[in-house]
Amino acid sequence: MDLISIRNLQVGQRLVNINLNLRAGEMLGVIGANGAGKSTLLHCLAGIQTYQGSIELAGTPLAAVAERQRAQQLGFLPQNSQSAWALSVRDVISLGRLPWGDNNLEAIAQAATVAQVQDWLDRPVDQLSGGQQARVWLARVLAGQPRLLLADEPVASLDLFQQQNVLRLLRRYAQSGRAVMLSIHDLSLAARYCDRLCLLHEGHLLALGTPAEVLTGPHLQQAFQVDAHIDLASDPPIIIPR
Repeated sequence: MDLISIRNLQVGQRLVNINLNLRAGEMLGVIGANGAGKSTLLHCLAGIQTYQGSIELAGTPLAAVAERQRAQQLGFLPQNSQSAWALSVRDVISLGRLPWGDNNLEAIAQAATVAQVQDWLDRPVDQLSGGQQARVWLARVLAGQPRLLLADEPVASLDLFQQQNVLRLLRRYAQSGRAVMLSIHDLSLAARYCDRLCLLHEGHLLALGTPAEVLTGPHLQQAFQVDAHIDLASDPPIIIPR
């Protein structure tokens, strides 16, 4: 059974008749130009955006899942996160346990270690750089141990080294029997780390499949209006405008 099943999803003209699924163990990358509908799709799954159509979580309509249970099953990392208070890194990560109503120290410590923020636990989060804060907020989501991790541009503010670290982390998380859906702009990284890709164009699903099936010249020309050099056999894959 699919972990997530989306049928005829509609949000005005921002998303039009979207149909896709996500299996346990899979990392699905959502790609497309600015305004294509990537964040809107993630917001629908996270319960932030109202929609028409059907979203099912493990066969149950998402709307029928109690809010607390939904928060336990679905973890959402928004594109921009910030704290209104000078919380410590430890306190920020602990927020990930709110849906469970506990302070699971093992889960918090594990999340900090996996996100490589364990050395900053007592530091105020607002004294960290933007890239460092991004990893702390990722640790907060990991601490909740959701079945599905939704991440909106999780590597946008990271340097090249940390981009690789975070994407490897997310891939391992998916392969542990959970699933990850993330929006991502870097097509080379998407091809390297994602099992499948969902290419959106002006709110429509243009292509869904493996990187080789989605990242074709005609698809990229239609979605991005560029002629791209595509070499998926390279290690790592190369997708750049000509």
